[in-house]
Amino acid sequence: MAERLAQRGHEVTVLTADWGLEKRLGEGDGKAEASPFGRRWRNNGVTAEYLGNWWHYRALSWNPALGRYLRARLKDFDVVHVYGLYDFFGPRVAKECRERKIPYVVEPIGMYLPIVRNIWLKKMYHRVWGTEMLAGADAIVATAEQEGAELVAGGVASEKIVVRRNGVEGPAQLPERGLFRKKLGIADQAKVVLFLGRLAEKKSPELLLGAFAGLGKEKRNAETQRSQREEKGRVGALRSSAQGSATNEVHLVFVGPDESGMKGRLEQMARDAGVAERAHFCGALDGEAKWMAYRDADIFVLPSQNENFGNTAAEAVAAGTPVIVTEHCGIAPLLRDVAGLVVPHQEKALGQALERLLEDAGLYGELHKGCAKALTTLGWDEPVQKMEIIYSRLAGACRS
Repeated sequence: MAERLAQRGHEVTVLTADWGLEKRLGEGDGKAEASPFGRRWRNNGVTAEYLGNWWHYRALSWNPALGRYLRARLKDFDVVHVYGLYDFFGPRVAKECRERKIPYVVEPIGMYLPIVRNIWLKKMYHRVWGTEMLAGADAIVATAEQEGAELVAGGVASEKIVVRRNGVEGPAQLPERGLFRKKLGIADQAKVVLFLGRLAEKKSPELLLGAFAGLGKEKRNAETQRSQREEKGRVGALRSSAQGSATNEVHLVFVGPDESGMKGRLEQMARDAGVAERAHFCGALDGEAKWMAYRDADIFVLPSQNENFGNTAAEAVAAGTPVIVTEHCGIAPLLRDVAGLVVPHQEKALGQALERLLEDAGLYGELHKGCAKALTTLGWDEPVQKMEIIYSRLAGACRS
């Protein structure tokens, strides 16, 4: 978003905390320079100010330079856009904006509903800072109708809410197929189901693992029951045939950082279910390595309890990979029956959708072709233009 706005001639600065900028910069990204407030990095027309911090825990950080930066620079901006909740940055900047009568936008990015992890702390945050910050905002961005409805249900004024989807942009050229599989030792003819995201409770990776472990179970049970009614001499052959079904040629790959010990729980689940040899854990991937994973997957699954949009599903579509998402993902209406299937947040429903895509070549082919069609509705041009209109309206109202 920032880079596209800069390309359209706007001056864009991103203000954030420095949690190890130098370590994250690749060789081709240039070097950060010192600034009076910490470190500064310019890339693709965008200036990013990384404020030094004395302490941080998850999204929270203590940044002594924030006050100095606001006193020195805030007056130079026409509009401020606050991303996310549950940090000290947003409320502090929003308060200064209200005092100086500078319009500001808040984009909760799916954080408004405190549904998992430290729920009471999140409710406390809203009581102390969040409610005031949202009430004072000139506009609040929801990335899908679903998120907008959640905000209204939570007491946010509907007239302030603007629905603006996210965008996706794939690489100019996708990686060669097979490289990711080779690293994991997965055969070319095997099917790969991919999960890419934080291994966190909200993302429900355990729901996917349960559905994966149950693939073909009903068919195997039926085979077993039928074999028991037949001659003993055929029992072993039928059982062998059932165990050698296509289900055993399916692998599940988890790509993403561990959160709160979820990886260990998933590994134990896989062992208990007897699918450990076909369940792979790769840690976080970025850049080309991430696109290699999308490229080699046959099916991408986003089984979240709640997702304001679902960028990873959009990225999978950009790689030509059909998806399965839960109905609680904001992107679901854009992909339903075009590039993927939409299911309830239930293990059985998810398992049935997986089996449909694995066994119905016709359906899979339609959704695979549909990825290109869906991608035409997921580009960045529309959301960038929408934000440009919002910023211009707010800046104009302020000047008048």
